[in-house]
Amino acid sequence: MSITAAMPTAKERLRRTRTKRVSHLPAIKLSSLLPSHIDLRDPLKASLVCGDCGTWVPVTGMQSKTQKLVPHHTGKAGVDAAIRCRSSNRRIEWDMTIPEWHQALTDAVKEADSRTATTVLPKAFSPATDQTLRARAQRTPAGRLADWTAVLPRVAATDAHRQTVPAGDAPAQSPAVPLDKHQINH
Repeated sequence: MSITAAMPTAKERLRRTRTKRVSHLPAIKLSSLLPSHIDLRDPLKASLVCGDCGTWVPVTGMQSKTQKLVPHHTGKAGVDAAIRCRSSNRRIEWDMTIPEWHQALTDAVKEADSRTATTVLPKAFSPATDQTLRARAQRTPAGRLADWTAVLPRVAATDAHRQTVPAGDAPAQSPAVPLDKHQINH
């Protein structure tokens, strides 16, 4: 299907602030936000994290007198109900320059890097642990079978002890407890 002049096309939308409304809340000072919650890499497309709903919101009106947050909703798009965030159209106070923001972001990254471990150190072995690990590595299937054969009499004695009925009266109103595991219905 080819496009003709008679077919309607969408017009490009204006890139300026469409409303003169401003939030009644006090202006957001950039210095009060974490440097990682501000994005000024492209000053004409600045964005920051909304303090109320925690979402990244573009700043509109960068070339006009009043810069403010774009009207936005509190929930995820297409999932939550469309509830307008109370910080929509909130003014932005530019109390820091782009080089100051960049320096604050660099300092924050350096501080975070100093807190993270750079290498994983191996756990130190005690002589007893080392001896146990060496013994496990040297065991063979025949050695494991001999160990199991040595334990079998104690296992059989424990099973026989479990099957004995305790002395005393049996409960009058309960079903009989099966003593043999083959009597249990699956």
